[in-house]
Amino acid sequence: MSSIKAAVVGAGFIGPVHVEGLLRAGIAVSGILDITPEKSRQAAARLGLAKAYSSFGEVLADDEVRSVHITTPNRYHFEMAAAVLRAGKHVMCEKPLAMNSSESAQLVRLARESGLAAGVNYNIRFYPISREVAQRTHDGTLGEVLHVTGSYVQDWLFHPTDFNWRVVAEDGGELRAVADIGTHWLDLIHSVTALEVESVCADLKTIYPQRLRPKGEVETFSGKEQKVAATEPIRITTEDYGCILLRFRGGSRGSLTVSQVTAGRKNCLRYEIAGSKQAVAWNSERPNELWVGHRDRANELLLRDPSLLGSEARRCTDYPGGHNEGFPDTFKQCFRAFYQSIQSGEFAGRPTFPTFADGHREILLCEAILRSHREQRWVDVESVEA
Repeated sequence: MSSIKAAVVGAGFIGPVHVEGLLRAGIAVSGILDITPEKSRQAAARLGLAKAYSSFGEVLADDEVRSVHITTPNRYHFEMAAAVLRAGKHVMCEKPLAMNSSESAQLVRLARESGLAAGVNYNIRFYPISREVAQRTHDGTLGEVLHVTGSYVQDWLFHPTDFNWRVVAEDGGELRAVADIGTHWLDLIHSVTALEVESVCADLKTIYPQRLRPKGEVETFSGKEQKVAATEPIRITTEDYGCILLRFRGGSRGSLTVSQVTAGRKNCLRYEIAGSKQAVAWNSERPNELWVGHRDRANELLLRDPSLLGSEARRCTDYPGGHNEGFPDTFKQCFRAFYQSIQSGEFAGRPTFPTFADGHREILLCEAILRSHREQRWVDVESVEA
């Protein structure tokens, strides 16, 4: 894959993670763009990249760049992703794909018409244990999926003085905890079970209707390290917590809890799938373990070891048992799948990476969840057809 070069747009928390993941996947990174030319130069120097772009237009005009990774705040995703495709380059976009389903549907159509690879970085799909669960679900080992329960909880917005652009609806969207982390859970469950959510019933809560915004930029997850004296009060409408009941097509049921104000939980995604033959449970803070539950014999604890995993999980496993793989490895595996599809030309058929259609599905889910909360009732989810 050394013939392909990528550029990264955005140098906040997740941009450098993309750079590292690309390099580990064997993809050359031409350069990076930040919010000012000076910040671009600083980011390029820090990450060892040759180019510091001064504008988005300069990225699009760079002939050696075949793909662009978008890691900017949410409000820029739609216009940037569309511009990348129109410039004839492949695109990997951070979630959410756009600010609403009208925009995401347009991107799905544009990607289809362009003949280019268009992915959304749902990296959590690529933990080896979750790929093992996907194979066990698809081959019938778990039996019929009866119900799914889980949560995604963090504590980085625990205090009213914790602040980031993500909490502001104009920058991140009307939903925050659900859109920011809940969509990762929802995409993961769809990925491992192939179940489609048909309706939702949601209850959301903004714990802090007012937060104190520092007079300066604050990176995601950096609040505990940064001490800012000057602040200003900002009204907040996005949710800190949410609980969502799920009905899947075919009769399965589920529930999801999201929170960004759960003290002590740094980045904890959990799910438990109850099947008619066995149950499985996984926790992202112990990503190399799979609990397998039985009724009539002893339960099991499977430790990630390629010699013990199925073929689907082995494709996302690079190290032998006892050599743990975690969060950074999921980016490498996601990008590897994306660029292998580009090289093989198979991304238009059955892609092995999360596509714009997957990103569109999550936005439709978010809109149904928000409507359900506001109207206090069950709401059907629109079809993903775009």
